[in-house]
Amino acid sequence: MRKIVASEFVSLDGVIEAPHEWHFPYFNDEMGETVGARMASSDAMLLGRITFEEFASFWPNATDEETGGIATRMNSTPKYVVSTTLQDVSAWQNSTLIQHDILDELAKLKNLPGKDIAITGSATLVQSLLEAGLLDELHLLVHPIVVGHGKRMFRQEAAQTGLELIEATTFKNGVLSLTYRPAQSE
Repeated sequence: MRKIVASEFVSLDGVIEAPHEWHFPYFNDEMGETVGARMASSDAMLLGRITFEEFASFWPNATDEETGGIATRMNSTPKYVVSTTLQDVSAWQNSTLIQHDILDELAKLKNLPGKDIAITGSATLVQSLLEAGLLDELHLLVHPIVVGHGKRMFRQEAAQTGLELIEATTFKNGVLSLTYRPAQSE
């Protein structure tokens, strides 16, 4: 069975919004290897509406030369977009809209053959999947910076959900690479 795995850049105060404004000073080879390994372990992307719209405004016109070689991968990877308000996802090739019976459709996706299904951004989707028991792993790259404003990884009214730390690494730049999975109920 495939896993749904979320990978997020997050500030020390929990902000995931606009990482382009605070993430890049911390990017180094260690982080690049980690991000590359996570990309290599997946063969599909799962996106919420906001992240899809942001990505679809950039990636279809991006080149490998300007993106360090990942534009082709981003554009050719199958993308599943979860939204009850979008009507069309044709702006970005290989995109499929999931609007109805979302949890059932995602459970079916997990049962298809293949590698992991990766989520980047899409905090609302990640929270919903965690609460529904469909998120298998949560990878956080916690940056040693307080951003002070912006969308947080978890909304204030998020349901209490236990997580189990399965891997932790500290990079030379002070970024923590943390991997969690939902805690098993006893």
